[in-house]
Amino acid sequence: MADVLKLESVSAGYGEAVVLNGVSFTLQPGTALALLGRNGVGKTTLINTIIGLTRMRSGAIHFDGCDVTRQRPDERARGGIGWVPQERNIFKSLTVEENLTAIMRPGKWGLEEIYAMFPRLAERKRNMGNQLSGGEQQMLAIARALATNPRLLLLDEPLEGLAPIIVDELLAALRKVVREEKMSAIIVEQSARKILPLTDHAIILERGSVAYEGVSADLAQDAETLARLLGVAEKSAA
Repeated sequence: MADVLKLESVSAGYGEAVVLNGVSFTLQPGTALALLGRNGVGKTTLINTIIGLTRMRSGAIHFDGCDVTRQRPDERARGGIGWVPQERNIFKSLTVEENLTAIMRPGKWGLEEIYAMFPRLAERKRNMGNQLSGGEQQMLAIARALATNPRLLLLDEPLEGLAPIIVDELLAALRKVVREEKMSAIIVEQSARKILPLTDHAIILERGSVAYEGVSADLAQDAETLARLLGVAEKSAA
């Protein structure tokens, strides 16, 4: 089975600044990857590079068997890459339902399925985007990405700054998407403890390079690596 995503010695950044240095990894269909690392190591830059928002210096990106290295972001999105940026980027002047139907593509994830996943959005489907709480806006951002029925879902710190009850709801939704529905996904997250149980594999970045790559369950039990690369003090992240 072909890789859904393959990065080969990718170096990229912004303008003259090079942030990523020789990053290589593959993602199999139906699997989820935890992208971990301290602040400023290049996690968001890696997500932005996959979606096509950075300046590629060298290397190649293959998505679903096709070389997308030179494709524009909109071409990659139409090809099946769904993206939930840190900024969320919802349409605040549209209702929840208009946010979804404006970009919806045919596939498994229709309004009924999305509302079943996020009951809060169903309750607020007539509310404008700017009338939602931060947690509800994050739910909408994820729902919008699902509404495009992507082959690959990229989530950049989807749990950041949210109340614990919202974090629990989002983790349950993500667990369903990546575990039950087998959506290929890359999830950037500061907390290894929260995200490793949801993912199959993990990568830790350090200074723009891959410092660790392995099975999520193994990393969850590797106290030395967690402490050295992430500053995680717990004996286990599981």
